[in-house]
Amino acid sequence: MNNDLDAATANRRRFLKLTGSAVATAGVVGLTGQAAWAQGAAPSPGMAATPARELPAAVKLPPMQEDKSEKAQMPVQLGKDGRLGLAIVGLGRLSLEEIMPALATSKRCRVTALVSGDPAKARQVAAMYDVPESHLYNYETFDQLRDNPDVHAVYIVLPNALHKEFTVRAAHAGKHVLCEKPMATSVADCQAMIAACKAADRRLMIAYRIQYEPLDRQVKDWVRNRAALGQIKLITMSNCQNQSKQNTRQWRHIKALAGGGALPDIGLYCLNTSRFLLGEEPVEVQASLYSTPGDPRFTEVEEAILWQMRFPGGTRVQCNASYGTFTSKHYRVVGDSGWANMDPAFAYRGLQLKRSRIASDTSEFIAPGIEQISPPEKNQFALEMDHFADCVANGKQPWTPGEEGLQDQRIMEAIYQSAHSGKPVELPTVNGLDAFRGTPPSPS
Repeated sequence: MNNDLDAATANRRRFLKLTGSAVATAGVVGLTGQAAWAQGAAPSPGMAATPARELPAAVKLPPMQEDKSEKAQMPVQLGKDGRLGLAIVGLGRLSLEEIMPALATSKRCRVTALVSGDPAKARQVAAMYDVPESHLYNYETFDQLRDNPDVHAVYIVLPNALHKEFTVRAAHAGKHVLCEKPMATSVADCQAMIAACKAADRRLMIAYRIQYEPLDRQVKDWVRNRAALGQIKLITMSNCQNQSKQNTRQWRHIKALAGGGALPDIGLYCLNTSRFLLGEEPVEVQASLYSTPGDPRFTEVEEAILWQMRFPGGTRVQCNASYGTFTSKHYRVVGDSGWANMDPAFAYRGLQLKRSRIASDTSEFIAPGIEQISPPEKNQFALEMDHFADCVANGKQPWTPGEEGLQDQRIMEAIYQSAHSGKPVELPTVNGLDAFRGTPPSPS
C-alpha cells in the first residue's frame, strides 16, 4: 500500500476513533469504515437500491445550533445539461442544505458524482439529483474518479483535517479542486495542497463565498474608493452562534479534526472578510480566548475568541467569534466621512446593507441619512461555483486560490500564538493589494 493510501486509512480510523458512532449516524460526513462499496457494486445485504425515478425520503440531520430550525425536505433533482461536472465529497449538512441546492441556479456546474461513506444516504441523494449509481464512490474508491470523464472537479466538504488528504488525492486523480474553508488545519497542509495541485496542473480554489457575494463586493468597492466613506479608520466584525448541546462530540468540537473552535469555523469569516474589504494584509494581531468552565462542548476547542488586527494603511480591525451565544452576525466599516453596516452578515441569505455618509451640502454636525441597499439576492454558492468553472474552463487562477487560504492559516496561527502568550504578534509585511488573490470574478 502506498503512502497516500496509508495516510487515508489512518485518517479514517482517527476520525472514527475520535467521534464514535454518533457522528456517523448523524450523517455529518458518514465515514463509516464499513465494508467497501465500490462504484457500481451491489448494495449491502438487506439494503435495496433506490429506484432511479423514485424520490426518496429526506435525509434527517440533527440540529447544529441551539436556535436553528430544521428544513422540511431536500430540493428537487437536477437534469443533465452539459455544465462542469462536480463530484461532491461529503454529504453532510452543508452539502445537502446549501451546496447541492445551489446547483439549481448555477449557470456552469452540475453534480455528476457523489463521495460518501454511507451507501444508503448516497443512493438517496443520487436519486434526487439524477446521479447514476455507477457514479457513487466511497472514501476507499475515491481515487477511481480518475477514470470518470463526467467528473472534471471535486468539491471537498469534509472535516477540516481531511481537506489536505482529499485535495492531494484529487490532484493525483487529475481533478480540479474546490475546497471548503478553512483550507486545512496547518500551514504545512496548506502548502502541500498547493504543491500537489500545481504539480498536477490543476486549479485549486477555496470556497470563500463572501468574496463573490454582491453586497460584500459593494462594501469592498466603497472601502477602496476614498470618496465613498473617506479614510477607513475602524472595522468591527462579529460572528456568533450557539452550538447544539445534543452532540458534544460532533467533529467541530474535536481539535484533531477541526483544528480549533470558533476561530477557524466562524471567526474565519471575520478574518477573511476584513482582508478582502481592505485588500491589505495585517501586520500585527493580539488575541484572547475564553471557554465556559465545565461545558462539555469546549473541552478541546475554544468557545470564544476576541482579537484585533493592525493594517499598514492605519485601519484597526476588532473581531469576535463565539460558539456559545445566540446568533449574532454583523460588521461595520467606519471611515472619517461615512460608515457601511452589514447586519446580518456572513449568512447564506437575507443580508442587509446600510450606509451613512456626510452629504456634500451639509455640515458634519447634522445627522446624516441612512441608505438601505437592497439589490436582488443571488445564491452565494452558485456564484462561487460558476467562477470556479470559468477558471477551470479558461485556465485562470481563481480569485480565492490556495494561497488565499494559506495566508488565513498563517494569520490564525499567529492569533492563537498571541492568545496563548498574552502578547501581540507581528506579521511579515506584504506589499500591494490582493497579494494572494487571482483573477477577479465576472460581474454577477
